[in-house]
Amino acid sequence: VQLVESGGGLVQPGGSLRLSCAASGFTFRSYVMSWYRQAPGKERELVARISISGITDYANSVKGRFTISRDNAKSTVYLQMSSLKSEDTAVYICGAGRGWNIRDYWGQGTQVTVSS
Repeated sequence: VQLVESGGGLVQPGGSLRLSCAASGFTFRSYVMSWYRQAPGKERELVARISISGITDYANSVKGRFTISRDNAKSTVYLQMSSLKSEDTAVYICGAGRGWNIRDYWGQGTQVTVSS
């Protein structure tokens, strides 16, 4: 099983980034996919998740700014981030699970830094 994140980097406040997570080794279309983030000195927090039917859920802090989507043909989940703030700075980690609140697999993460 592999979850490989990409798309992170340095962006100015107000900017946008699109993260990707390419999955392999399991039946992607049957798994809930999620994005978490972890900032230095803080606990890992759920950012967004998407069900196998496309139902989405977001943390209050990112609602209206972030959009999660999935492409089952490519076994990839995306996180489109806009209007980025300094407090969005964190390592963003992709997760996969067999249920809404289950996480069976994790990626290694990609760094997002929002700074001028």
